[in-house]
Amino acid sequence: MITSEEIKRRLWDGANELRGSMDASRYKDYMLGLMFYKFLSDKTLEAFRVTSGLGQITESELVEEYTKAKLEYGEQLDKMLQNILGYYVSPEHLYQTWLKDINSGDFEVQKVTDSLNNFERTIAVSGDSNDFKGLFSSSALDLTDTALGSSLNDRSKNIKALILLFADLNMVALQKGDVLGDAYEYLIGQFAMESGKKAGEFYTPRQVSEVMAQIAVKTPGIKSIYDPTVGSGSLLLTVKKHLDADVQKNLSYYGQEKNTATYNLTRMNLLLHGVRPDKMIVKNGDTLSHDWPEDPERPNEGVQFEAVVMNPPYSAKNWNKAGLKVSDPRFEVAGVLPPDSKGDFAFLLHGLFHLGQNGTMAIVLPHGVLFRGSTEGEIRERLLEKNNIDTIIGLPSNLFTNTGIPVVIIILKKNREIGEPVLIIDASRGYIKVGKQNVLREKDIAKIVDTYVERREEEGYSRKVTREAILENQYNMNIPRYIKAIDEEIPHDVGAHLLGGIPLKNIDDLKILQSTVPDVLRQSLREIRDGYVALLKPVDEISEDILSDSRIVEISKKIESAAKSYIYKYWDILQSVNNRSNLTKLMNEMLVEIKVIMSEFQYIDVYDGYQIIAEIWKNALAHDTEIIASSDFYTAGRTRVPNMVTKGTGEKKREEQDGWVGSIVPNELIAHRLYSNELEEIELKNVRIQEIETELSDLVEAAKVEDSEEANALGEILDEAGEAFESKSVNAALKRAIKETVEYNLLSKVEKLFAEKSALSKAVKADEKALREAVQERILTLTNEEIDKLMYEKWFGSTVNAMVSLIERPLKKELSTLHMLNKRYAETLSSIDDEIRDLESAFDDMMSELVEE
Repeated sequence: MITSEEIKRRLWDGANELRGSMDASRYKDYMLGLMFYKFLSDKTLEAFRVTSGLGQITESELVEEYTKAKLEYGEQLDKMLQNILGYYVSPEHLYQTWLKDINSGDFEVQKVTDSLNNFERTIAVSGDSNDFKGLFSSSALDLTDTALGSSLNDRSKNIKALILLFADLNMVALQKGDVLGDAYEYLIGQFAMESGKKAGEFYTPRQVSEVMAQIAVKTPGIKSIYDPTVGSGSLLLTVKKHLDADVQKNLSYYGQEKNTATYNLTRMNLLLHGVRPDKMIVKNGDTLSHDWPEDPERPNEGVQFEAVVMNPPYSAKNWNKAGLKVSDPRFEVAGVLPPDSKGDFAFLLHGLFHLGQNGTMAIVLPHGVLFRGSTEGEIRERLLEKNNIDTIIGLPSNLFTNTGIPVVIIILKKNREIGEPVLIIDASRGYIKVGKQNVLREKDIAKIVDTYVERREEEGYSRKVTREAILENQYNMNIPRYIKAIDEEIPHDVGAHLLGGIPLKNIDDLKILQSTVPDVLRQSLREIRDGYVALLKPVDEISEDILSDSRIVEISKKIESAAKSYIYKYWDILQSVNNRSNLTKLMNEMLVEIKVIMSEFQYIDVYDGYQIIAEIWKNALAHDTEIIASSDFYTAGRTRVPNMVTKGTGEKKREEQDGWVGSIVPNELIAHRLYSNELEEIELKNVRIQEIETELSDLVEAAKVEDSEEANALGEILDEAGEAFESKSVNAALKRAIKETVEYNLLSKVEKLFAEKSALSKAVKADEKALREAVQERILTLTNEEIDKLMYEKWFGSTVNAMVSLIERPLKKELSTLHMLNKRYAETLSSIDDEIRDLESAFDDMMSELVEE
């Protein structure tokens, strides 16, 4: 069984190989469009198979039966498929027909163009027809584009290669469990990263979508969601993912997109994720120029939604091309129009207009919307007066591929209690750097969402700000005005620099050490004068005393016990997963529970524990549970799959099988745990090879020393660079040398070292090959007990230790501060003065000696 991760990797590798120099933002339209056409073809064949009562037959047999039925029933068959799917793909236009033509050598690009054009005529004339119209328009998929190849032959070759990329994927089967949708979404994200600034047209980074979606779904009773700048639809789909399955069944998806190619991408993305056409209302249009969606019964209200999410283009210039007035119902709440040079508040007000009375809106905007003046300041004032601004979340800069500026997520509501403060969260420092981009970790996302849900205040991170406080700042909502970053720099103490010692006030600030082991800390200090102390022992020894203290050991044991209980509970559950669609729910349960467990221990950052489990899911569980759910734990454990490697370059580049790998049990783990003796033997030989290389290197260096015995004996067998011996020259030199001489003995030593190294290298190669083959065969015969041990180690081998280390982390941080303070004040001003006097005295003595001479 192919997993979603394997599909993603294979398709993206294929995309990189095939697109050549074509811009990623353009190539995505071809790749994703043809991938979607394969989905439509597979859906057509599956619908025909089910309605015709055919059993499980091969794809080629199914195509043959479909072709026969088309000849026999004609339009009657077409209408039947239209009624089921809303469209159909005729036998001569199937993706499978393109593949057949490629294999027979009859392929023509024009046949693909004809098929895509014909699809428009196969759409049922119904309310769903708009969902499929124009998907393959020539503006999006122009197969005559020279970017695909300068000649017809080159274009044909490249299009064939792209078609073959999806040849063996059963899109209908992959749609179950959202594998296909996940792969599609992944490709959109990868293309976005490659597209640079153009990515802003169609993609919101996953971690930003997650924050917005997880907040939006906290609204009860969601029946419809709306994204006025829908892009590829990723935000809507992220919201969907976080809703219960029952809610998803009846959820309506609304979105509008100005760019036609991106609008097509939106529809494809939603359909691939299993969104029913009747629940998908997506429009190609300019959100600001003409209000949409409109409610015919209430023209001044517009359609209202329980959740509105959007990532509009930032500071759009000349947004008011339609000449809109303040009287437009969307802008009446503000009393003024947003400036024509910056459309940020125009998008915000549009979304707010369509927000239901009990709904939640989340919008990403540039940081400037919080403090820019003029009409934007007036709009902020009106929004605060209306009590619509609920939360402001400051994010790190450089999260987006299309801009490096810092952005904010603004949460808006219409049903806030009078006087309820605005929650401000400064999450700008919680991230890691991945390549050129800053990325929110899972723990950063979780902390933002939890802080929002709990309306939690934390020094340096979050604060509830009253309208009066904002009024004092003249409605300037720039985050640093309300949240001051914690300055961890400890001020210098003049007295300590002059006379030495660590200020006692700095020791008192070591709150965690003072709370957990105050006596151990106190016994490590001595007072040298009022308010200042010195260490009685090195910080390393103090650290050892503290970390081995019975109280810390006791806490560590409790964490260890809690972690083991947690793992044992989910070990059983993970072994028996049988439904791929429930895996996200299981992951969320594990993440929520670990936070609860960690919160029972004082001074531990619960989000560090959260991150440990999130990474286990990312690195192992997401892949493995998908396979287990499609089979069973022990069958998966004894299953091996081809290990495919890329060989050759350019036109000769190809994929070949290089042995086998365990479907879920890693070969390396099998080798280390079940073949330790064999690995030890190989390691001993490798150690000896390294020793030989060192001996040879020493002899080379000695041979460079002029007039040495080694130089006289071995100099002539050095290579031109003088960095190594030439093995082919050794035998010749040895034949010329006189036996029992120093020269003969040294040459003989080099020869023996070469021979021993060669023999060992061959032995290692043979041993590694034998071990590799043994491991590959062993996969098939692993016992249940062995699979248990190996998989437990793979998933949770280091988890308990990682959890226990969380108790040490804050202690070590304060011990590091203690070490810094001790080092800072080690040299006093008087000791520096003494050192200067000593140096001056030594200099005077030296000058006197020179004068006397």
